Amino acid sequence: MPLHLSDLLARADLDLSVTYDVPPHLLARTVEAATVSDLPAPGKWLQGGELLMTIGLLLPKEPAACRAYVRDVAEGGAACLALGLGQGLPYQEAPEPLVRAAEEAGLPLLTVPDGVPFIAVTKAVFDARAQEQRELLQRGFATQRRLTAAATGGGLRPMLAEWTAATGVGAAVLDPLGRLLAAGERAHRTPPAQAQELLARVAAHGLRGSAASTADGRQLEVQPLGARRLRGLLLLTGRLDDAARSVVPGLVSLLSLELERRHLRDEPERRRRSALLSELLADEDPSADRARDVLQSVGLTDERVRGLVVEAPGGAGGRTGPDVSQEGSAEAAAQEMAADLALALPGGLVRVVDGAAGPVIEAVAGENLDVREVLARFAPHRPAGIGPAAGPEAVRVSLHQAAGLLALSRAGGEPAQARQSQASRLLLDLGDRRTLHGYADTVLGPLDLADHAEELTATLAAWLETGGAWDATSRRLGVHRHTVRNRLDKVMDLTGRRLDDPDDRFDLWLATRIRRGGAPGTGGRPAPPPPGR
Repeated sequence: MPLHLSDLLARADLDLSVTYDVPPHLLARTVEAATVSDLPAPGKWLQGGELLMTIGLLLPKEPAACRAYVRDVAEGGAACLALGLGQGLPYQEAPEPLVRAAEEAGLPLLTVPDGVPFIAVTKAVFDARAQEQRELLQRGFATQRRLTAAATGGGLRPMLAEWTAATGVGAAVLDPLGRLLAAGERAHRTPPAQAQELLARVAAHGLRGSAASTADGRQLEVQPLGARRLRGLLLLTGRLDDAARSVVPGLVSLLSLELERRHLRDEPERRRRSALLSELLADEDPSADRARDVLQSVGLTDERVRGLVVEAPGGAGGRTGPDVSQEGSAEAAAQEMAADLALALPGGLVRVVDGAAGPVIEAVAGENLDVREVLARFAPHRPAGIGPAAGPEAVRVSLHQAAGLLALSRAGGEPAQARQSQASRLLLDLGDRRTLHGYADTVLGPLDLADHAEELTATLAAWLETGGAWDATSRRLGVHRHTVRNRLDKVMDLTGRRLDDPDDRFDLWLATRIRRGGAPGTGGRPAPPPPGR
């Protein structure tokens, strides 16, 4: 237990006395250390919580100076001030100005009687602190033994329940996506909203850090769990004392070990689901009912699904020769990433296959899942293709399209997603910006020099995007169809192109798409690329 001023006053061998009627809350102050100083301003040498003893050799006698001295001691963080009395010392009793100054400042003032050396008080303080540390260690060891015993029974919940019973601090284990795996008796079954930001922050850093905060008077702390890879997150809810704090590393180790065991136990199920995915993809023309039954058998009930293809570590030229150990390392890294994705993706339909430049990971996800968040968490900075959403029977086609996006993802530095409305933009993104804009300027340059250039270009783009529908173009622009026809006649005259010629029409369409950034309906000519890009 912490050492309080009241504990020292209760020691008969010290015979300490208070000099005024000290309120109980001041006597409950914790004493962290004992020190001696006769400096006229010792405050800057204190760290807080000290029992400061002095014989008053340089103690001021004027009331104002006494108040300044006491204020300096109090602001330094001292728990109390003790004045040594005795024959041959400056004082045989506490001077009244000092007593009044201490009472006004709310600083307990004690006296140490003649015959009790300061070293006796110092030893009493440090002996009490040493006993406190021994008790903390004993409590920590006892808690650690209880946790170890609970770990032998298997499972996360017994350990969390023992932790909570021993410390009174709530505990919960969540997977890397923040989904609850197990909780102690006093832990919230659903993590408080304030914890979500902490969970996301630690998960983003993997095993490299932890986070803590206080919200609504509750202390929250998140610790990462896992050996070589992030397997889960430990959420602690409540204030930890020193004994509990000393056990946190042991708790983290035991929980990490249990999650690693669980990871190994799940390996046969991951293999089964990988084989199930291979079986589904081996059928070039599966029936919708059979494909749906396969997905539902693993809990993937979405009406539409999409394929994901991720280039595993070591891919895209990662193999530099017939080094077996290097190939084995790449395969192991791919399997680890695949296991992470299998945990994050409902259904767990994930497999590793050999690609042209190394292993790649293929997976199936529901249409409504935020796959970009999953990839950012479990496959950061890896080239990835996201296929279009399709019926279960077309998952093979979605995966094929996703694989075709790997080169685009590698060039763009982020996952590439296939969308029917953006197929041309994917192609344009692969081209050099300066070359593309030069092409557009060649085709549309005559319009830039004409009067009402923006109207002409916008009308041309709208007509092309509506498939040459005059009425639809006039409605989109809010002008009469004859105005549309007159503008397009002027476009043909200025550019020398014919709208009924397929090649000319394609050139005009491509040029307007480049000017509009590759996406329809955005309007306006983008700024030219910066030099050197």
